Amino acid sequence: MAEQVEVSLREYFAQKAFKPGDPLPTELELAAALGVSRNVVREALSRFKMLGIIEAKKKAGMVISNPDIVGTFEKVLTPEIMDEATLQDMFELRLVLETGIADLLYIRKTEKDLDELEEIAAREVKDNNNFRINNEIAFHSKLYEMTGNNTLKRFQNLLLPIFGFVIKLEKKKVISGKVTHQDLVKILRKGTVKEFKEGMLSHLQPHFDRVKNFKK
Repeated sequence: MAEQVEVSLREYFAQKAFKPGDPLPTELELAAALGVSRNVVREALSRFKMLGIIEAKKKAGMVISNPDIVGTFEKVLTPEIMDEATLQDMFELRLVLETGIADLLYIRKTEKDLDELEEIAAREVKDNNNFRINNEIAFHSKLYEMTGNNTLKRFQNLLLPIFGFVIKLEKKKVISGKVTHQDLVKILRKGTVKEFKEGMLSHLQPHFDRVKNFKK
């Protein structure tokens, strides 16, 4: 019943055009509007509070909040207790994001960013896999930072444990594609958006090849 009321409450909030900061009707008023008991409404509201959809404010009571979507993911994303298929799905999501950030990078890149990115790429050590994993993470994290999109950056940070866990799970080394990190920096400096997209796809090709061999 509480789950059904959750759906009804979402529809009610949308119909009434509630915005972040708007106070909610009382539990009794909501119960009357939805035709359910106050206890069921209270349970549904408690779930909304846990998700950050509503929050308690002094004097105002319960108000609509601006939910932290990424924060909700952070609370439940623990690679060690996720099955292999889910880990693979999350890993594939990371690949999709990284092949699609080129346009934002070209809008917001700066010489300072490119210099820092080049410095990270120059630190790569081919015979040390642990170092390469850390450098891979550092390089791609910098790319997300350069987009200037905070939600995208936080989501990338969220996916980092997935990347490391999948590599360890498969007991494989990080193998770069034909286009290296240093090549990507050169393209960012002088190449086009299209060239960078093609370069990133080539860089991530070994991971996409691994996706082809993964059976769900």
